[in-house]
Amino acid sequence: MPAEPGAYRTVPRGYVYADHIPYVTPESLDDLRGPTKGSVTVGPHIDTSPNPTYDLGRRTRKLELYSATVRDGFAVDHATILNRQELFRLWPELNLPSRCRAIWETKFPELAARPKAAGAA
Repeated sequence: MPAEPGAYRTVPRGYVYADHIPYVTPESLDDLRGPTKGSVTVGPHIDTSPNPTYDLGRRTRKLELYSATVRDGFAVDHATILNRQELFRLWPELNLPSRCRAIWETKFPELAARPKAAGAA
């Protein structure tokens, strides 16, 4: 029986887009060999702003870069932008959707073992 016209446009009741975002992780945290100094410019899949350049010398910009890259980057982005030691240090403070954080912490339990930032729930 053919589908009702326009049925392909309906969203199932209870569907939450955030539950279906395909968060990507690297194969290993050892792959993360990004810079620790200077600045990093990212592609539009990570930051659509007119100037997607992050100064790693500014803590807030580094936190923004790491949050955006973990959340929206591909494995190649993780390897070239993120630095393993910095990720461990910054992990508790990253602004991540809970599902994204859970996916990363399930794959890399050593991240979950990091102490939570002061004031974090």
